[in-house]
Amino acid sequence: MAEPIIRFDNIRKSFGTLTVLDGLSFEVMPGEKLALIGPSGSGKTTILRILMTLEDISGGHIEVCGEQLYHMHKGGAEVPADEAHLHKMRRHIGMVFQHFNLFPHKCVLDNITLAPILTKGEKRAEAEKRGMALLDMVGLADKARAMPSQLSGGQKQRVAIARALALQPRIMLFDEVTSALDPELVEEVLAVMKRLADETDMTMLLVTHEMGFAHEFADRVLFFDRGRIIEQGPPDRIFTNPTQERTQTFLRKIIAAGHRV
Repeated sequence: MAEPIIRFDNIRKSFGTLTVLDGLSFEVMPGEKLALIGPSGSGKTTILRILMTLEDISGGHIEVCGEQLYHMHKGGAEVPADEAHLHKMRRHIGMVFQHFNLFPHKCVLDNITLAPILTKGEKRAEAEKRGMALLDMVGLADKARAMPSQLSGGQKQRVAIARALALQPRIMLFDEVTSALDPELVEEVLAVMKRLADETDMTMLLVTHEMGFAHEFADRVLFFDRGRIIEQGPPDRIFTNPTQERTQTFLRKIIAAGHRV
């Protein structure tokens, strides 16, 4: 059996007196596609931000690719990770955010190649060759020299996906990547993510309110409420026959609001 690529062990996260994650433990296997669903404020985005080291943890241990994320061994003792260790661990992970965060003064191709050139020392020609291949994959090869201001929201988000992939991460995190888009632009972004899920062995974690897409995308669905996993399982069971009353109530409200599952 393969070892988990991500392991959360009794993770706690608090913001002041507010406890967001309360003794959270779960594992993700290599290549697994995981959908994290639940009401706003249930801790889903915090999980992604912790993995990306954008938020520290208040307690517990996380392993990524067989190594501790927030701890390291020094002089025979376990100590908090230093910046060099965190930087090394970040290379395993790419993240696409709700808002695109493209550099407005750089063209599309430069947005994609900047990080590989600066952080991995890639030659520009090599970075641009991969960048063009990624733009082709997301259907935007003709926009390589366009500026972000010339793109639609859906196009910007597809560029953001290509940019995250340019660093060749083993794990991709998607945080509500369609929630800032007009409804007619959502499908073009979801199509790119579905292609990634179908055609790569990359491990992917998705936080979304698009329940129909989560159903199609995921190998496993985790339903969160108040920083805890209330229920988890294959999409068909979670979306058609959830066993927990809290999950049932949540999905009823989602369906009543007009979302398909």
